[in-house]
Amino acid sequence: MNLLTNRQAEELHKSIIAYLAANKLTAAEASLRTELKLEENGFDTATAEKYKGLLEKKWTSVVRLQKKIMDLESRNATLQSELDNATPASLSMRNKDPSSWLPKAPPRYTLESHRSTINCISFHPIFSSLATGSDDYTIKIWDWDTGELERTIKGHTRAVLDVEYGGPRGNTLLASCSSDLTIKLWDPASDYKNIRTLPGHDHSVSALRFIPGSANLLVSASRDQTLKIWDVSTGFCLRTLNGHTAWVRDVFPSFDGRYLLSAGDDMTARLWDISSTGNQIESKLTMLGHEHYIECCAIAPPASYKHIAPLAGLKRPPPTSSSVEYMATASRDKTIRLWDARGTCLKTLIGHDNWIRALVFHPGGKYLLSAADDKTVRCWDLSQEGKCVKVIGEPHERFVTSLQWAPSILRNVEHVESNNGTATAGQLQDGEVSNKTTPYGAPKDGTPGDVQIRCVVATGGVDCKLRIFTN
Repeated sequence: MNLLTNRQAEELHKSIIAYLAANKLTAAEASLRTELKLEENGFDTATAEKYKGLLEKKWTSVVRLQKKIMDLESRNATLQSELDNATPASLSMRNKDPSSWLPKAPPRYTLESHRSTINCISFHPIFSSLATGSDDYTIKIWDWDTGELERTIKGHTRAVLDVEYGGPRGNTLLASCSSDLTIKLWDPASDYKNIRTLPGHDHSVSALRFIPGSANLLVSASRDQTLKIWDVSTGFCLRTLNGHTAWVRDVFPSFDGRYLLSAGDDMTARLWDISSTGNQIESKLTMLGHEHYIECCAIAPPASYKHIAPLAGLKRPPPTSSSVEYMATASRDKTIRLWDARGTCLKTLIGHDNWIRALVFHPGGKYLLSAADDKTVRCWDLSQEGKCVKVIGEPHERFVTSLQWAPSILRNVEHVESNNGTATAGQLQDGEVSNKTTPYGAPKDGTPGDVQIRCVVATGGVDCKLRIFTN
């Protein structure tokens, strides 16, 4: 009984012939050709090149999948055993509120493969994949759940400065930007094939983010002092935002896609309203106060409003439907500043001993995490006026350049509202929340159970190591 269709069988035969030819097994190749009645005109040089390496690739994929299946079966048996032997006390610990979880040493995995500094990290919104970009010109895809390297992507000709998963709903893309002045789009569903390259910036492209609420818009920040908004489906640059007077280091969109927060070497952070229809968009707000270049910025999620509001002298927090109420910036002046929507600095967080490279708000809203060149990750409690409550030093051996939190999962998407009161189920990708753009939707009924926080944090640095911290 033949399990393959005629087409599948034909492709298998050609793959075998290509394998035999590549390994100079000419007698076996000729014999198989004769047996299959496959003449030269039916299997020319172009066809041989097409099928070259396909057999090995399929074989290794099957082996890798078999290993994953065995690992999952083993873990499933372990979890079932734990469940069968669970006590009320252990169940209580297991159900501990993830909004209070913070990473701690040692990490679950310390992964090595890059040959130079890791500059950026992005979690896949659905699968346990994670992308890293490096000064070694490559992007690497890892499985953070198993700790395995899945593939290495080559294409950029200079350092990869940022990566980001996102894009059209149901068709997640990976975007990357580089010192080679380009942005590249990769399709995870097609073995991370490079489907588009976006030229246009006149200097290094330092950061990029997919814009929530729009299936095909991407924003990039560059050393050419501009921000650009792109249509990833066409590759066209739709808008160029001018205002910064030096290198724009970072950009962060609001969860409704209406605003952008940017920061850079002019020591300012700027808030842009990109919902306006005019050709020229000017920054809505400029925040001044840092005494050195600003390396990174982030917009606070609605879950943090109740913790930051007292710093602003408010007895009641702003409505969670408002997308930009508070912001954070971090600088080479070794400080983090918290700002309100009027541009007032509410608090300056002091503790790092060197340049601060990365910021991320805890999905639960209570904490702000930062990573710096002092080889530490620090956790700041926003409910205690930004007090540093935890420092993760070891095992980071050198500067920590990147920090990301795994995206949360929306369980009841129909309960989540956007700023205009309409359900965002159609705007969110496969029921997930993006990790960098962090569209922390506000539960319509106020119940915290709508968002399932995943307790997974990743860091990367100058020591070329990727570290995964999990609960």
